[in-house]
Amino acid sequence: MSATTTSINRRTTRPQLSPVSVRFVLVMLALGVVGGGLIGFHRVKARILKQVTTSIVSQLPTVATATATLQDWQPVLHTTGTLRAVRGADLSAEIGGIVGELHFESGEQVAAGTLLLRLRPNDDQAKLQQLQATADLDALTYQRDLRQLAAQGVSRATVDNDAGVLKAAQAQVAAQQALIAEKFVRAPFAGRLGLRAVDLGQYLAAGSKIVTLQADDPIYMDFYLPQQSIGQVRTGQTVTVHVDAFADRSFPGEIAALDAQADATSRMIQIRATLSNADHALVPGMFGTVDIAAGTPTPHVTVPQTAISDNAYGSAVYIVRPETDPASRKSRLVAHQQFVTTGDTRGDQIAVLKGVAAGDVVVTAGALKLRNNAAVLVDNTVLPTDEPNPTPSDN
Repeated sequence: MSATTTSINRRTTRPQLSPVSVRFVLVMLALGVVGGGLIGFHRVKARILKQVTTSIVSQLPTVATATATLQDWQPVLHTTGTLRAVRGADLSAEIGGIVGELHFESGEQVAAGTLLLRLRPNDDQAKLQQLQATADLDALTYQRDLRQLAAQGVSRATVDNDAGVLKAAQAQVAAQQALIAEKFVRAPFAGRLGLRAVDLGQYLAAGSKIVTLQADDPIYMDFYLPQQSIGQVRTGQTVTVHVDAFADRSFPGEIAALDAQADATSRMIQIRATLSNADHALVPGMFGTVDIAAGTPTPHVTVPQTAISDNAYGSAVYIVRPETDPASRKSRLVAHQQFVTTGDTRGDQIAVLKGVAAGDVVVTAGALKLRNNAAVLVDNTVLPTDEPNPTPSDN
């Protein structure tokens, strides 16, 4: 009986885990779950990044292109200048007085000699009549003494004195007539009047401005060129003038004269061109740009200025050519970077002196996302402007 009981007790006894062991097991299980979660997260993230990268790489950059062309460029000198009337003056009276008559309106076209203003005459006419009467009497006395001298009734000295008195009287008459004439202001030449600066009844001091008179057809354009450009201009050479007020118009003219000396400070020489201005669109004092055709036209390979990119190594373009993909054996378009030497610009265009041939297809938009020998897609739905003479637009 005792042996059986001992055997049963041995079978029913189980090893007991301590609390420390239980906590250790739970911590290990938790660490395993967290570690597995992190590994799974990183694998999923890597898979997503790989898919995104593959998608980005598989999308070819889209660019716009243009074909380089061979064009004849006329060498042009560009400068700015100021319009000036052929004849222009601020009209004024030689003497002071009260404005008695006005015979013009602001902005009026007048002929040479047109009476514009008269100062109040006061007693000028009465003084003239008095002086004229004295001169007439002196003339009678002189004629009488001449006849008496022939009859030896008076001496030669008396006749000579009478002649001097007559000349003095006539001079006083002429002086009074000149004084009266100075109170009349007339247009010295034909032209267009400006704004009237006086009113009827106003006292006008000598030399005060009455109105501006400008003869503006033809009209001058005065401008300057540096001394190194003088060999390219000559009298009679064609010029084209543009002004901001008429952006859609150009005003042709020709060089009329070159100054006889250069400015000692700036080394610039003043040049004057003559323009037709029959409709009086151009106004003296306006600012304008001047283009001077210099030399003979020269052929140049031209591309839009947006095709040129500048970096530390110089100017470059991307030339697009069709090539066969060695992997897929399919044709594709590939952009090749080409360094170039550029020349003058004209509007939206630039001349390429070296590096691009006529007929080459160059990238004009989207070059920033390219690398050398990169395959590209071409979309020319929207193209940069490529005008030799662009005009401003409100679009």
